[in-house]
Amino acid sequence: MIPANLIGGLATAIARVRRFATPADAALRAFFREHPAMGQRDRAFVAEGTFAYLRRLRSIEQLAGEPSPRRLALAVCVRELGHSVRELEGATRAHERAWLADFKARLGEPLAPAVAADLPDWLWERLGQAYGEARRAALAAALVQAAPFDLRVNAMKATRDDALAALAADGFAVAPTPYAPLGLRVRGRAQLATHAWLQDGRLEVQDEGSQLVAHLVAPRRSDMVVDFCAGAGGKTLALGSLMRSQGRLYAFDVAGKRLAKLKPRLARSGLSNVHPELIAGERDARVKRLAGKVDRVLVDAPCTGFGTLRRNPDLKWRHGPEALAELAAKQASILAAAATLVKPGGRLVYATCSLLPDENEAVVQDFLDRHPAFRTADAAAELARQRIPLDTGPTLKVAPDTHGCDGFFAAILQRD
Repeated sequence: MIPANLIGGLATAIARVRRFATPADAALRAFFREHPAMGQRDRAFVAEGTFAYLRRLRSIEQLAGEPSPRRLALAVCVRELGHSVRELEGATRAHERAWLADFKARLGEPLAPAVAADLPDWLWERLGQAYGEARRAALAAALVQAAPFDLRVNAMKATRDDALAALAADGFAVAPTPYAPLGLRVRGRAQLATHAWLQDGRLEVQDEGSQLVAHLVAPRRSDMVVDFCAGAGGKTLALGSLMRSQGRLYAFDVAGKRLAKLKPRLARSGLSNVHPELIAGERDARVKRLAGKVDRVLVDAPCTGFGTLRRNPDLKWRHGPEALAELAAKQASILAAAATLVKPGGRLVYATCSLLPDENEAVVQDFLDRHPAFRTADAAAELARQRIPLDTGPTLKVAPDTHGCDGFFAAILQRD
């Protein structure tokens, strides 16, 4: 039986995230801070229900008739979390149970394709233009599933075999990721946040697709490397590990709050070659002083993040088509600034976690048209050199329907 206070909590959380004033994970954290007495299991129930609502928002609201947050919470419990009306008896009144029975009867009703796919009309159209109808359907079906829990083994502290053995001994269903050589994938609802291997930096949470981007940068141990949009530093730490804590690795970002999240992770990692730098913008003096001196530059550009909709389903409701033009201009500006750092013979990697050509191929082609000193290099050949069994063509293009990881695009731009 589901207690009434849990349904009330889920309804309140849905009402909060439904405003789309902040990212869903931030809204949920604020909700939990306001309810400190809520236990771990109850928090997990509310979080799972809230994200299930965000993944399936459009179809749930249409079938439910766009009702109150409470009715949406009840609909999520029945349709997405698999609870029966009987399990909700203690938390509902007679008229709510009658409404739920009617809701269940409507679940087989035909829906418009974009509604059934739980995507905005404009994004449904763009995916069709980019991938064709059959691939679009497969991609949309994958994007409404919950994401797996991926980890990266810190090669400075452990081997993948040791990590596999340790997690399996602790009862986790874990396997190697199919492509990333240091990746692990944990099945089910893994409660690993306080695990010793994460606490001491032997493991880091990182999607397999994100790990593969670091392998395209392919930093050598003696290189000077810049992660131009480092954020909280997931790729920075992967690059530092590939460099075996040698050379020099700068982590640039314009947001101090994001870089602050890197510091405790960096302390756990055991890396001594990483230098976080807060910059005021693309033309900051710290950027200019490195002009033409850097061996490898990674631009993990700000983007819509549509490749991560399994983890961040609110993004499809928070970004409209107007965001594409704004982001493309920002991406072009950042890429051009980062290119000034690359020395002759050096490498620039442009990456996004977007599925749309507007943010990927179009940005790269525009850059190449404006920067004749750069040419594309073959991503598949670079992965093959590292014995990574993945060939998506000249650029890296992975997606949840075809590769099981988040959607990522990356292009290698070589300076002559």
